[in-house]
Amino acid sequence: MKKITMSLLAIFAFSAVTVAQTPDIKLGAKAGLNMSNLSGADNTKSKTGFHVGALAEIFINEKFSVQPEVLYSSQGAKGKGSDSAKFNLDYINVPIMAKYYVMDGLSVQAGPQIGFNVKAEAGDVDVKDLINTVDFGLNFGAGYELPMGVFFDARYDLGLTKVYKEGKSIKNGVFQLSVGYKF
Repeated sequence: MKKITMSLLAIFAFSAVTVAQTPDIKLGAKAGLNMSNLSGADNTKSKTGFHVGALAEIFINEKFSVQPEVLYSSQGAKGKGSDSAKFNLDYINVPIMAKYYVMDGLSVQAGPQIGFNVKAEAGDVDVKDLINTVDFGLNFGAGYELPMGVFFDARYDLGLTKVYKEGKSIKNGVFQLSVGYKF
């Protein structure tokens, strides 16, 4: 009985050390800068915005993980010219990123994203009725995580869905720089 108890304790201790070195799931938060524009739109330029949200990184093995996120993202574009108004589009985005670790801490990332429009304004005018409520996109980028859990990401979101319900094929395009922390 004593040998069985000692064997079980040894297995438990070894398992705890293994999990501590390579956790199956890391939870975290991130925030950052958006540089967005509307591809296919005439006379627009980039608009500066922000994103903030939460994530969970689920490890498949040491090199590969899947990272679903929920982000509030301020997007849109500015019109060219001194008196041009901003086109503000705010979304709740849910990207699901596949991450491959090229080396310790450095990852390349790609994955689909679905966004839900929560606000649409052209200048001070609410145009939400003219905008598609769901936006699909494809994200790709890279990230680096420090051993203490702080990480940095650079990502591009290529919009695949038309922004307007009718008319020209205008799509979102967003470059994101993020900083975050994983627990």
